[in-house]
Amino acid sequence: MKDSLQYLQSWFDNGGVFAYPTEAVFGLGCDPQNQEALYRILELKKRPVEKGVILIASQWTQIQAYVSMDSLSISTQMRIKESWPGPITWLLPKSASTPDWVSGDSDMVAVRISDHPIVNTMCDLLGKAIVSTSANPAGLEPAKTARQVLSYFPDGVHIIEGDLGQQQTPSKIFHSLTLETIRA
Repeated sequence: MKDSLQYLQSWFDNGGVFAYPTEAVFGLGCDPQNQEALYRILELKKRPVEKGVILIASQWTQIQAYVSMDSLSISTQMRIKESWPGPITWLLPKSASTPDWVSGDSDMVAVRISDHPIVNTMCDLLGKAIVSTSANPAGLEPAKTARQVLSYFPDGVHIIEGDLGQQQTPSKIFHSLTLETIRA
């Protein structure tokens, strides 16, 4: 892992796309502020931009600029923050500075504060949140190994090696305005 992490900052700064282990599956990531890099991920996945992507971070300050928590009740804000870190993704009202290529056609943005050690190391090294979308073309199972990532994306995806977390399924997703479960 250490060898692949030493190049992460350069990949990130230069619009590179990278795959990395998360709590349950490998994710594809890039700088959420880099539209070209994000569109490369969407092209690899054959995913429409309208669907949006998840942002993953190691701490609240890394996602704070992307969300507008003021429209949520204090009890909902507490519930969200108490669910982290961990494999829980929340759809939160997006801030005015959240690019549409991140949120898609929604007024919400999907965010998670991870407890996966590699994700946390990456976000701390970069000092910010990263894109996190499952490493698979649309309609195929998410990659659970670096070898599977390579079989899906043989060209141009850098791999951060490491072990997946203990989750058997991708993160649960909850809607912050309705508190409904979007993905169990």
